[in-house]
Amino acid sequence: MNKAQIVDQLAKSHTIPKTQAEAMLNTTLDLIKKAVKKGDVVTLVGFGSFFKAKRKARKGRNPQTGAELKIPAHNVPKFRPGMEFKKAVK
Repeated sequence: MNKAQIVDQLAKSHTIPKTQAEAMLNTTLDLIKKAVKKGDVVTLVGFGSFFKAKRKARKGRNPQTGAELKIPAHNVPKFRPGMEFKKAVK
């Protein structure tokens, strides 16, 4: 399922125009991105949690040349599914 299909389902479920459904979805995603970027944990009970994690610096290799390079430490977004979501997928 892609974003357009989610928008279609939202519009049908709530009998609203697709433009309004897309705006709601975009706003929700933007709020999650901003909160995680700031370092907050976004928890949707039953679904899961979005959070920011720090990756340590490490050594890597260029696959074309085989040369060793240093990969700097950086932050990455992570998602931890909730129990209800895990049970639904099983």
